Amino acid sequence: MRVLLCNWVDPFDAQRRGGGVAVWQRNLAPLLTPAGISACFLSSGLTHDLRPGAPRWRARAQPGHYELVNSAVLAPGQAGFGDPRQLHDTATEAAFADFLAQNGPFDAVHFDNLEGFPAGVLRVARASGARVTVMLHNYYPFCPQVNLWWQERAHCTDFQHGARCVSCLAGPQASIGQRRFGLALDGLAARWGGQGLWVRGHAALRHLVRSLRHRQAARAPLPAEPAQATGFAARRTGMLAALNGQADAVLCVSDRVREIAAGFGVAPGLLHTARIGIPGAEGYKIGSIRPFVTENGRVRLAYLGYMRRDKGFFFLLDALAALPATLAARIELVVAARADPAGMAQLGALRGHLAGITYHDGYGPGDLDRILAGVTLGVVPVLWQDNLPQVALEQHLRGIALLCSDMGGAPELGNCPALTFAAGDSAAMADRLAAVLDGTVDAAHYARGTRPPPTLPESLETLRAHWAGTAASTAGAVSGQNHPDKVGVGDENPGDGRGGFHRLGSGAAGGGARA
Repeated sequence: MRVLLCNWVDPFDAQRRGGGVAVWQRNLAPLLTPAGISACFLSSGLTHDLRPGAPRWRARAQPGHYELVNSAVLAPGQAGFGDPRQLHDTATEAAFADFLAQNGPFDAVHFDNLEGFPAGVLRVARASGARVTVMLHNYYPFCPQVNLWWQERAHCTDFQHGARCVSCLAGPQASIGQRRFGLALDGLAARWGGQGLWVRGHAALRHLVRSLRHRQAARAPLPAEPAQATGFAARRTGMLAALNGQADAVLCVSDRVREIAAGFGVAPGLLHTARIGIPGAEGYKIGSIRPFVTENGRVRLAYLGYMRRDKGFFFLLDALAALPATLAARIELVVAARADPAGMAQLGALRGHLAGITYHDGYGPGDLDRILAGVTLGVVPVLWQDNLPQVALEQHLRGIALLCSDMGGAPELGNCPALTFAAGDSAAMADRLAAVLDGTVDAAHYARGTRPPPTLPESLETLRAHWAGTAASTAGAVSGQNHPDKVGVGDENPGDGRGGFHRLGSGAAGGGARA
C-alpha cells in the first residue's frame, strides 16, 4: 500500500514546529515500512521564496519527504486568516497535482491537517484515484483561527454568519504579503542556519520587519474583502462542501470531536472516531490507578503544557486561589510549562496558600517520569474544545487519574463524571477536589470507567482500514447531544458549561453526495 501523509509542517522539522500532530507523525513513521506501507510525507505553507514564484514541489533532505514551495495558503492556519485562497487556488492545486503525477500513484492521501493547502486539493487527490482521509486534530475546517477561541479569551459558540470572525484576531495584524516575507526569512535561517553572523543578522532583520509590519498594520488592517463576514461564511460553507464531497472518511481523535464535526454539518456517514496511539501504551494496566491522596492526606495535583488562557492555566490558578484555606492546605501543585511572566507572577502568589508548589520550566518526553513521580491527580482545565490533549494521554498512560473540565476529549479517557467539572467554574472544580480529599471519589471508583489508550500499532491498523476502505461505519455512534441553536455567544462560561456548539445555518453544508 502506498500512502501520502500531508501536514503543514514536516514531522522532522528542524525547528520542531507542529506540536502534537508532528509528534504523532514522528511516532507513526517508523511503523509504516514494517507494516508494508510505503509512505511519503508532504508539507506545505511554510516554505516560500523571498521573491515568490509559482508554487512548486521539491524533495527535502530526508528521503520520502517533500514540500510545496510558495503555496498560496500560508501555515499555520492563523497565518492565512481571512485569505479566500484557503478554499481554492489554481496554481497551488496544480503543483499538488503534479506532485501526485510524478510520485504516485497513491492508494490513499491522508491529511493530518489542511492548513497550508487549499481545500481544493481534496478534489485533486480524489481525482488521482486515491482514497482521501482527513483527520481532525483541530477545528481548522470550521474556524480560521483553528481552535474556536475568540480574541484569545473566550470559547466561540456562534460565528454569527462570519461577523464574529472579522473581529477575532486581537491587535494589529500584518498583511498576507508581510507574513509570507517573514516565513521566507525563517526558511533562509533554517537552510543557512547554525551559529554566527547570519543568525544574528536574521534575528535583527526579523525584529525590524516585525516592527515595520505592526506599524503598518496599525494604520491599515487586513484588506476589507477577506475580512468581510460573507467571506468567512463562504469559507465555512466551502470547507464543509469539500469534506462532504471529496473525503472518504473524516477521522476524529475523540468522540467529542466527532459530535462537534457533526454539529457543524459534516455528513455523519463520513465521521469515525480514531484515537491516536501513544508510545508505551502496550504496558498500560486497566484499573492500575494511583491513589488520589498521599499518606500525609494531601493531593499532589499536576498541570502540564502551556501557560495559556485557552488551556485553562489562569483559570486553574484563580480557582486554586479561591479554595477555602482548609482545602488549599491539602493541595500540592506541580506545574511543568514554559515560563510566562504573568503566569509566574500569579503562580508565585499562591505560595503560602497551597501546601506546596513545584515548578519545572518546560519539559521533554524523557522528563515526564521524573516530573510525574509522586503525582496523584492530573488536571486538564481547558476552556476550549481541546480535541485530545497529549498531556492528558501522557498522564493517563502512567495511571494518573484526570480531573477535567467538560470540554474536549480528555474526559473520555477516564470516563468518570465524578472527576469532571463545568469549564470555567471554580466552585465546581473545588467541589470535585473536596470529594477527592474526603474519599467520596477514589481510585477504585475512577478505575471502573477508564479506557485503555490505543497503542501505536492499533492506531495504524485503524488508519490502514480507512486507507483501504475496509473500516466499519460508526455513523450511528454520533450522539447528536448538546447541539443547541444558540449557546451564550462568546461567553467565558457559555450555556450549560460544556461550551456547546450548534448547527450553523449559513455554514452547514449537509449531505454526503460527492461532486
